[in-house]
Amino acid sequence: MLTVTGSFDDGATYAVQITGRPDRPVIGSYRAAALVDLHLGESVPLSPTGPTRTVSGEDPAAVLAVLQGFTNVIEVSGEVPKRARVPEG
Repeated sequence: MLTVTGSFDDGATYAVQITGRPDRPVIGSYRAAALVDLHLGESVPLSPTGPTRTVSGEDPAAVLAVLQGFTNVIEVSGEVPKRARVPEG
């Protein structure tokens, strides 16, 4: 399970756990959970250069990408999902 600490554009802070559960992908902040719910089913880039993935509550990397894309993530701890590597050459 991942623990993410961050802030919204208005300065409000949050601390959440990304659960990997489809029914509750994020716990700890109603506002962060609502943000993730808003983007379920959309494609988000996992890194600035891609790849993209459809946001699902069962995909911690995609949920983290939503938080990183729409808030200021300050710290991520726990088991961080692996990101795709860009092939060399």
